Amino acid sequence: MSAYMRGQFPFMGIPGPTRAALQRAAREGLGKPSEQDIIELAEALWAMPEREYQYAACDLLARHATIVRAHALPRVKELILTKSWWDTVDHLASHVVGTMVAGHPNLAIEMDGWIEDGNMWVIRTAILHQLKFKSRTDSARLFRYCERAAGHREFFIRKAIGWALREYSKTDSAAVRQFVAGHDATLSGLSKREAVLWLNGGPKAKV
Repeated sequence: MSAYMRGQFPFMGIPGPTRAALQRAAREGLGKPSEQDIIELAEALWAMPEREYQYAACDLLARHATIVRAHALPRVKELILTKSWWDTVDHLASHVVGTMVAGHPNLAIEMDGWIEDGNMWVIRTAILHQLKFKSRTDSARLFRYCERAAGHREFFIRKAIGWALREYSKTDSAAVRQFVAGHDATLSGLSKREAVLWLNGGPKAKV
């Protein structure tokens, strides 16, 4: 597990299904947590050394994201900036930040700031936060973010652009085709290939 993450984090070696079962057992008999309980437990788990604790924190936040209010976004951002890698960042982006933005539309303005951030993981989060929105996607915002980050040299940003466009292509294929064609000179080859993968009948590549 550690090797798969390029040796960046220590692991206990607990497989995902086993970890999920342990988390369910830990919740048994407990009442519904408060927003403060959720945030404080997530932060405590983030401070633990092994990566499985960060995964548990992501699951906790995703499970209760609908009761996490807008004021907690900076604390979620701090998790994105701490022990950062695609495994936790992507989960927080689509299952936590996205849910928060959907529930508190005023947070979309915060995403406009995140796309301009100097940290690549914050930029990636801004691009991916609408990943599960489907027909509720603010396509103008999505395309604006992709255009803004199109020239970024970081692999994880270019990949995120392609992934976000690819996912939205299932909702509005014509709009994605038009955007990619109109930005042929600025989008990276990676972003373009990923964006049209499903449109061209290719396999669903993993990100």
